[in-house]
Amino acid sequence: MTADGSSRSARTWARESANAFGRTVGTKTAAAVLAVTLFSLALRFYALGGRVFHWDEARVGYWILRYGDTGVWEYHAVIHGPFLYHVNKFLFGLFGASDFVARVPVAVVSGLLPLTAWLFRERLRRVEMIALGLLLAANPVVLYYSRFMRNDVLLGAFMLYALAFYARLFDTRKPRYLYAGTLMVALAFTTKENVLVYVVTWLGAAVLLFDHRLQLLAEADDRRAFAREQAGRVRRALLDDNWGLHLVLGVVFFFAVVIFFYAPRAQGVSGPGLWKAFSNPGMFPAVIEEATLGSWDKFTGKWGGGNQGSYVDSFLQLGEVLWAGAAALLVLSAVGFLVDRYAGDRPRDVVAFTFYWGFVSVLGYPVIVENTFPWEVVHAVVPLAVPAAVGLAVLVRWGGEAVSEGDGVSAALAALLVLLVAGQVAATAVSTTYQHPADQYLDEAGQNENLLVQYGQPAEGIRPTLETVRTASEANDGIDLLYYGSDFYVANESENDDWAAGGGWYDRLPVPWYTELYGAEVDSTTQLGVVESDTPPVVVTRAENRDAVAQRLDGYEAFEEELTLYGSETVFFVEEQYVDGGADGG
Repeated sequence: MTADGSSRSARTWARESANAFGRTVGTKTAAAVLAVTLFSLALRFYALGGRVFHWDEARVGYWILRYGDTGVWEYHAVIHGPFLYHVNKFLFGLFGASDFVARVPVAVVSGLLPLTAWLFRERLRRVEMIALGLLLAANPVVLYYSRFMRNDVLLGAFMLYALAFYARLFDTRKPRYLYAGTLMVALAFTTKENVLVYVVTWLGAAVLLFDHRLQLLAEADDRRAFAREQAGRVRRALLDDNWGLHLVLGVVFFFAVVIFFYAPRAQGVSGPGLWKAFSNPGMFPAVIEEATLGSWDKFTGKWGGGNQGSYVDSFLQLGEVLWAGAAALLVLSAVGFLVDRYAGDRPRDVVAFTFYWGFVSVLGYPVIVENTFPWEVVHAVVPLAVPAAVGLAVLVRWGGEAVSEGDGVSAALAALLVLLVAGQVAATAVSTTYQHPADQYLDEAGQNENLLVQYGQPAEGIRPTLETVRTASEANDGIDLLYYGSDFYVANESENDDWAAGGGWYDRLPVPWYTELYGAEVDSTTQLGVVESDTPPVVVTRAENRDAVAQRLDGYEAFEEELTLYGSETVFFVEEQYVDGGADGG
């Protein structure tokens, strides 16, 4: 065969292979989305309980345990919404409390995010749907905080679910999607107070979409006619097509969910409580008022301060995290938005809407946040995944067309770009989420900072010491752990049962979560004489007190740990009989 014949055969084979791939994708899209979803769940559940609880996880986890014991709960905006409290209290009752179980709700809700791609099937192409699933499954920012007992990923996920269900509602006109979307919005309101920011960004994006439609009409008269036509369609739907009834029922459904979650629980104490009201129906008005108006006052008050510092500094700090954890997604989202807006016949609403949503979040969060914690960027990454999926599909489509046309250079370049994106995402996700989930740096030289790890994360290596505390507390009667020093001192340990806690309790975190799990009895003192006179099997103090405490203890082994990422050196003195022979003393 001649060289030209071989070249033609190669091009024919490549074209047929590309076409066969396209047919396969076309017939197997649902299966592919499902496979990506299973992959997403696997990424989240693998070693889910491996990382020691972060400071924030520990304080919320502790109060969930106390809520489970007392049956008393009320909403406090400073510790955010009630979703995790009620769901995890239920899960702890079924499966027992642990780091793993506590993180399950976030892992499940975020792990199912790729399924939203299927709800967009009338608005996204097949390759775009699969790309969206992969980006939501493996983006390093979303993945890291999907394995974290915090509300940010829950909020972003619920609102993306809501958008997907509402898009499906417009595509099918089936009322069930109205109720599904409303449920997602209601659940979003039970997670975190910045859901109000989502509402504002959604309203702004909707206005811009309406403006798109007007700009597509060349004449002013056409625009006025279009506006009148849309108003008429809404009016007819509300009056003639029973959508008014569905909207009313949707609002009732929304408030029912919100009231259920925000209603106080007051088992064994005075005051209104949800379950108490079932035996005393006259209490329901007070319960509903507290769950709505009372919670709303606290809810809106949480966002009164905003950023009190420099916008530029906050923007740069959050931008650094965004670039470290979502650089490929950011670039692809811009590509996807621009290509969809200017290269096609007309822009697609869902692509423009999610881009506006995410873009405004990038610009807006430095204004509204009190602290530039890395998890804030989740609120931009989740919506930007949609236009990013369009951008990634552009590269895939470009490569497929190049193969069909026999353009080897373009095909190779497209394949290289896709591989670079996949490699960057995979390498960052593996390094931050699995290899260094609690490390300040991603390298031994300490040059490459892990920007996804927030300061309140205990340094790697504290788990074995916590296990020795468990061993000692399970074998001991009476006080199991004594805190020494002003940093840890609480005059009345019963104050810690309440969300506000007392004295130096917060400086103990995350230890209180674990001592509560272990059923340990704790106490604290600022007097060395107490340490010496009646010593429990575990004594905890700051590193600067190490020598003074060690002089008063005999037969104890010392373990020095960081309770935060750095700067919180703390020594655990554990009676030698409880120390595993494999543990390393400090």
